[in-house]
Amino acid sequence: GRTDLARVGDALLLAISKGYIRITEALLSHPSFRDANRLTASPAQVDMMDDFYAYDEDGTRFSHDVTPVILAAHCQEYEIVHTLLSKGARIDPPHDYFCGCDSCNYHQQYDSFSHSRSRINAYRGLASPAYLSLFNEDPVLAALELSNELAMLADIEKEFKNDYSRLSNQCKDYVVGLLDLCRSTEEVEAILNGETFCEDTFDVAGRPPLTRLKLAIKYELKKFVAHPNCQQQLLSIWYENLPGLRQQTTAVKLLVVLAVAVGLPGLAVAYWVTPCSRVGKVLRSPFMKFVAHASSFTVFLGLLILNAADRFAGTTILPNMTHHQQQPGGLQFKSDPLLLYRKTTTPFTWMEILIISWVMGMIWAEVKEIWSQGPEEYLVELWNFLDFGMLAIFLASFSCRFSAMKRADLAQSFVYQHNKTLDKLPPEVEYFTKARIHWMPSDPQLISEGLYAIAVVLSFSRIAYILPANESFGPLQISLGRTVKDIFKFMVIFLLVFLAFMIGMFNLYSYYLGAKQNDAFTTLEESFKTLFWAIFGLSEVKSVVINNGHKFIENIGYILYGVYNVTMVIVLLNMLIAMINSSFQEIEDDADVEWKFARAKLWLSYFDEGRTLPAPFNLVPSPKSFYYLVFRIKSCLIHVCKENGHHRNSEVELGRLNSQAKDERFRSYPQSGEEFVHIKSRQHPTRYQNIMKRLIKRYVLKAQVDKESDEVNEGELKEIKQDISSLRYELLEEKSQAAEELALLIQQLGDKFGKNTMRH
Repeated sequence: GRTDLARVGDALLLAISKGYIRITEALLSHPSFRDANRLTASPAQVDMMDDFYAYDEDGTRFSHDVTPVILAAHCQEYEIVHTLLSKGARIDPPHDYFCGCDSCNYHQQYDSFSHSRSRINAYRGLASPAYLSLFNEDPVLAALELSNELAMLADIEKEFKNDYSRLSNQCKDYVVGLLDLCRSTEEVEAILNGETFCEDTFDVAGRPPLTRLKLAIKYELKKFVAHPNCQQQLLSIWYENLPGLRQQTTAVKLLVVLAVAVGLPGLAVAYWVTPCSRVGKVLRSPFMKFVAHASSFTVFLGLLILNAADRFAGTTILPNMTHHQQQPGGLQFKSDPLLLYRKTTTPFTWMEILIISWVMGMIWAEVKEIWSQGPEEYLVELWNFLDFGMLAIFLASFSCRFSAMKRADLAQSFVYQHNKTLDKLPPEVEYFTKARIHWMPSDPQLISEGLYAIAVVLSFSRIAYILPANESFGPLQISLGRTVKDIFKFMVIFLLVFLAFMIGMFNLYSYYLGAKQNDAFTTLEESFKTLFWAIFGLSEVKSVVINNGHKFIENIGYILYGVYNVTMVIVLLNMLIAMINSSFQEIEDDADVEWKFARAKLWLSYFDEGRTLPAPFNLVPSPKSFYYLVFRIKSCLIHVCKENGHHRNSEVELGRLNSQAKDERFRSYPQSGEEFVHIKSRQHPTRYQNIMKRLIKRYVLKAQVDKESDEVNEGELKEIKQDISSLRYELLEEKSQAAEELALLIQQLGDKFGKNTMRH
């Protein structure tokens, strides 16, 4: 009845908070707990359930949205969580933050603060190591997904950012704790691969898929990726098919790199002919793929340098000269009186043809990467934007150069057909005989040269991608990347200040064009140039001087120009330096973790099957490519045949699908039981589940031992306090007894002295 239920729920919460396991079990044996909803619902959700919790806002010590299982998870009481889960208790995950259901809208409008606190309490329970360990069939995946969800909520709910960030880090630490308890390679592989570990889903090269590791890199679990157990496993895959090279010195490895760079054409031919031979297996090793691609890109950079070798000491044809007026010692052309000058500048040289072949090979590699990863995954990596920009600019440059060459060919054909000399040519044909200084600014060849220069700069900056492979340069490259982010943040404030002074100074001096010592600030372009170079101290003070004696305008100009220099040079630039120094210090404080995380991302890009040969050797299809093409065509034909058979047997197939759907639906519901796993798992536990069960047992045992040691320390402190308190009482008691004895003695002495006095 009502009196039987009074304060039972509140007593249960109190017993859980104190960690009294036997009292909790005794309370759970109460008939009122036969309804599992009483364990899942919070006091705020059971207002109609008689006096079960007897919730009192003035007297209770627990929040009204805390359920028994949430409280047990908060307190890290593994045995109590185990008991509650066995009785059907669950923590309901909060709805999405942007959920628009009636319940969320009501709670948000009725009391938004209580709604937010209830969500945080629920997430605290879900992120508890006790609940993650005992409830989830795959605790590693659950912790990874939950850490990412909490990190996203930290960015959305700024007012509770610290709470969500702390819970996200707690999930990350939990995964690191499981990895730290591994005792064999099998257990490490199980954590890094997940459920695919027991399904033998290896790629063509026989490498594990590393699905959990890829997820950890995506969610930036840096401590997990940089853990020694994880790094050791990655290192063994990195030197696959290369026995003994891992233990060699740096000098030996450099010799191997040099040999691969020199013999790359021969290795490519061997791979084309026999991709499954010993040489093919070695080339498919991630380390050799990395060396081959790095060597190929280094050769590409060398070609970019050598392409300008003929102009290192200066060009032989000045901008105002043509090939008929070239300097002595220059390249001599065959005496063709009808040869147009542009026919000597537009054709591609053999060096440029090699560069084009490398660019086409890199474009083909990027296309294959987009096809294999998908556009969304491809755009996540920032290096891909640099690759795309570099290759797009190269392609645009070559296209403009090709357009200029075709136009020159057409003009040359016209000359050969209609003229015997270069005199009296039509204006559109005569243009191709002029020197460089007479070319139009929109000439395709000029545009091609400008784009080519930008592409060369981007090409050399692309070498930073491979720097994380080295322990010395890796942290520097990471710091440089963080610095670029700081500069972009700084640019927002910088542009606002710069724009304000640029417009202000332009408005002040735009009326004095020709009345100043120079043209500074008289046009918008001059205003931009003057203020920009003033940042580097290259602008003159006389830029604000007016010749006609308007001192008021001149003084305003002096003041604004001085304030600009103080603001930009002294304040903002020093603030940028401080930001860069802070970012560098953050990387330096955790340099080992940051470097190993960046190195793992680099390694992982070479673990996937494919992309064995670098550019430009990847342009030639290997026999393996034809085999894969035939295999895919065969798979498509089999799929089409199965689809036709599916239509003929639709009724039988539909019944089979329905039965499978029922089985999957039945398996998807969490079942209450001792092992907290699905029915299928209890009947046929996989190797992965057995390994995770061992790891969870170790984790729970370690957590309980740590908690007992903490409790022992607390108990020792309490005992010391009690000893001191008892000693104090004993001393006080002895003091009072001594005082009483002393008073009695004084009284006795007084009596004796009194008697002696009366006798006399």
